[in-house]
Amino acid sequence: MSNPVFFGGAGSLDHLVPGARYTLQGPEARHAVTVKRLAPGESVDIADGAGKRLTGTVVAASPAELTVECAELAVEHQPDIRLVLVQALAKGDRDELAVETATELGIDAVVPWQSERSIVRWKGERAAKAHAKWQSVVTAAAKQARRAWIPEVRAAVETPGLVAAVAAADLAVILHEDAVRPLRSVLEAWHAAAPGAGGPREILLIVGPEGGISPREVTRLCDAGAVTALLGNHVLRSSTAGPAAVVLASDVLGRWSAARA
Repeated sequence: MSNPVFFGGAGSLDHLVPGARYTLQGPEARHAVTVKRLAPGESVDIADGAGKRLTGTVVAASPAELTVECAELAVEHQPDIRLVLVQALAKGDRDELAVETATELGIDAVVPWQSERSIVRWKGERAAKAHAKWQSVVTAAAKQARRAWIPEVRAAVETPGLVAAVAAADLAVILHEDAVRPLRSVLEAWHAAAPGAGGPREILLIVGPEGGISPREVTRLCDAGAVTALLGNHVLRSSTAGPAAVVLASDVLGRWSAARA
């Protein structure tokens, strides 16, 4: 069984070497000691959320601190092809469920999208609180999945901002029930034609709200370079479509078959 993972913050592992001791503090330490009940002699991983992972043994535990002796340090590189879930805001916390599950499945970043048909609205003080909640959801899901990377929750966009993001992406796919080409076909064709070098590439997977993406939005996004794709034979909820697309894309692009660096 894999070790439990706790996050120490970006840069917190930069100067450690095997044999050194690292002290985790704050809410993560309290969770490790009071909830997980880690005790001296047990194995644990500490990640910085930006790809570095410490594997070691607990040598001391108190309600406020967890001290770990480092046995190994590893750096997990991000994949060459990064997947970004553009999730339309949805009612009933279905948007949060989508980003939580997508994080567990390996998404690299998420973008909250205020689409025309989104019932939920992020405005003013609520926008900042909602963004922080999404980041908290993503962090907890990354911990659950034992990830060393915490996906970035990017700034929320309305449709004009998403149009600009589509134009800048290597590939942008709108998951749409009226599309003709299956998502697998779209991804396989792009992967076969895409150059293998030149730095990381990014694919946007765009999911609409419960009422669907408006025809006007589809036209604007496609004019900016997006393509539509059919995910399956049935209509999926807004909370399900994104994670399902992450699974398929990870398989087609070989993200799950690559050894962890």
